[in-house]
Formats: sequence, structure tokens, C-alpha cells
Amino acid sequence: MRIFFLYILLFYSSLAIAQNKFGTNIDFDTSGIDKSKAISLQKLIDNAKPGDYIKLQKAFYTGPVYIRKNGITIDGQGESILSGMGIKSVIYIEADSVTVKNLIIQESGGSHDKIDCGVKIKGNFNFVENCRIRECLFGVDVFQSDNNKIFHNEISSLSRRSIALKGDAIRFWYSKYNVVGNNYWHGVRDMVVWYSSDNLFIQNKGVGNRYSIHFMYAHNNRIQGNEFYNNSVGVFLMYSEKTIMVGNLIQGSQGVSGMCLGMKETSSNQILNNRFIYSAQGIHFDVAPFVPEKINTIEGNEIAFCGSGMFFHTNQEGNLIRHNYFHNNLSQVTAEGRTASKNVWEYNYFDDYQGFDRNKDNIGDTPYKLYTYVEHLWDFNKYVKFFYGAPILVVLDFLERLAPFSEPKFVLKDDKPMFFWKEKNE
Repeated sequence: MRIFFLYILLFYSSLAIAQNKFGTNIDFDTSGIDKSKAISLQKLIDNAKPGDYIKLQKAFYTGPVYIRKNGITIDGQGESILSGMGIKSVIYIEADSVTVKNLIIQESGGSHDKIDCGVKIKGNFNFVENCRIRECLFGVDVFQSDNNKIFHNEISSLSRRSIALKGDAIRFWYSKYNVVGNNYWHGVRDMVVWYSSDNLFIQNKGVGNRYSIHFMYAHNNRIQGNEFYNNSVGVFLMYSEKTIMVGNLIQGSQGVSGMCLGMKETSSNQILNNRFIYSAQGIHFDVAPFVPEKINTIEGNEIAFCGSGMFFHTNQEGNLIRHNYFHNNLSQVTAEGRTASKNVWEYNYFDDYQGFDRNKDNIGDTPYKLYTYVEHLWDFNKYVKFFYGAPILVVLDFLERLAPFSEPKFVLKDDKPMFFWKEKNE
């Protein structure tokens, strides 16, 4: 599995040097297309032989289209529109090594039960590239299929529906060794990975959705270099293990359920060098790790400008939390249970650390200890948090710290806090 990821990363990095942007990397020109002169694309497919390269002319084509011959390439050349006419899925790929590229795919049916989508894949080694998938309930559905590549597509769902009734940008179901790169999805519900392992998600962008990526019972996946903005949830790991999440930017996950990263009953994950900023919660832990011996490593992340940098739903243990950069959060760490101190905390930077570094080794001379004082009030009544920052609470907080009239809650201790934050390239 590691060899597969290494090969794909090297291959994909060489492509990204030449074209490193989100969404399609061609300009579409569909002006002047006469929709009254529709052409059935299925007839062209039926007349093709396995391995044929089909170049579409500047025209309006209709589906649904079934591709059951291996190795066929459909190239819209940036000038073609394929419409499903609102019937069901637009393209059904039921073969191997098929390529669909440079095509506008639109107007699928609207059935969630049938998973009406722009492209439905039931085969291996297929390639969907530079397609603009719009007004389709789901974008791409990958069903029990391996080694497919989905690159440089722009995907949106049915504009007439509310976000809860839209479909998913990409949906994986029992599928492995697939690569999703440089796509841009917006105006969709989620992007889901269920029962699907060993997949790579690299340099994608998701804006204004519910879940940017939702993993469930999906192991050994890698999430790298993605950017997710203004979604309810950036990435959610549920019952999934051995995820590697590195170099992502997640920003603006607001609302009641807003979080950059959610981890529920998940173990053995590596969360490395990400930026979680301007959100309700940076990282949400809910029985994570599920198996305490299978630790989650949270290292090198910037967690900033959040309501709560980290939120622990239970008295969790088994996380290694080190070399993270906590700054400008309303609360650095919130423990809904009694404490978050059962995890390993070391070498983290906290901008509210009060101590010295006399020997100039950039490690605080005294441990960083986090207690909740006035914040403890909203453990009893969540509506008190509305008054956070109000003068009366500032006074109460000062008095609590000066002469506590109630026992504060002990949240965590970092014995080796960083005194200054130093970027890795400094």
C-alpha cells in the first residue's frame, strides 16, 4: 500500500508542477450550440470499437450513455455539452480503462435512491478529467471499483435544492486505490468515502458544502494538500483507521456543528502539518482513539482563531499531541468531560503561556497548565457563553484566578511547552 501511494505521489507531483490549480484547466467554449439539434451520444458509442478515440464536435449531445467497451476515450474538446435530460445518470461506465474528458456533463435525474449522477463508474482504471459536472444530483459515483482517477473537474449539484437535499460531489463505495486530485466541488451536500480504503485525495478544493470529505469505515486513506472553505465540517473520520492527513488548509467551519476535523471512534491516524483556522472547533475528539493503544498522532498543526482549538467530548486518552501551534483561540482546549490530561502533550506552543525561558532553549521553564475558571460556567448552562468577553465575565474570571471561590477544572499539562513558535523553514 505504501509503495502505491509513493508511486502515485511522485507521478502526481510531476503533473502538479505544470498545472497546479483547482477545477478544470481548460477554457470551455459552448457558445452558439443549438440545443434543438441534439445528437444521441449512445449511437456513437454503439458504433465504436474497444480502444477507439471519439472526438466530439461542437454540439449538444444527449444521454443517458452506457459505455460497456474497454479502452474507449470520449473527448469533448472543451466545446461539447452532454445532457442526461433529467432522466437518470448521464454516463454509465461499465468497462475498464475508459476516459471521459473535456466535456460539460449536466442535467441528471434527481433520485437519491438511484444515485442519479453525472458519471457512474463500475469498472477499473477509468479516468474522468477536465469535466464540468453541473445540475447533476451526484457528481461521480464510484461503486466497487478500483484504480480510477478523477482529476481537474468542477462539480456542483442541483441548484434548485437545499443543501440537505443535494447529492455528493464524489461518492466512493467499497472502492480502493483511486486518486482524486485538483478537483473543485461547491454547492454540493458532501463528499463521501464509505467502506473504501487505500485512496488518495490530493490538492482538491471544497467550498460552501456540508462535509467536504466524510469517511466511514474507510481505512488507510491519504488526504494531502487540500483546501476546504466555509463548510460545516472540513474532514470527518468515523470508524476509520490509519488515515494520513497532511498539509491541508481548512477554514471557516462555523455553526453549531462547525469543525475543521472531526474524529469519532477512530484510531491510528496521523494528522500532520495542517492549518485549522477561523472555525467553531479546530479538532473534535469523540472516543478517539477508539482503541487507546492505537494512538492518534496530532503534530505540527496550526490551530488558530477558533472558538475551541480542540474539543474533547469524553475523558479521552491515547492521543499524542505535540509541536502544534495554538494561538488566538477563545479556548485553547475544551474538555466536556473532566479533563483532557490523559493524552500526551509536549512541545506545543500556546500563546497564553505565562512563563520564562532562562536557558534560551525555546522550552518553557515551567509546564503549561490549562484550567477553566469562568469558562466552567457554561458547562452548566451553555447560554452563558453568549456573554463571553463581556465586562462582568472578565471581572469574574479575574476574581476566580485571584481567589477561586470554586474549584477550577484542570484540562491539561504540557511539561515542555515551546516558548517561541518557529516555522519549520526558519
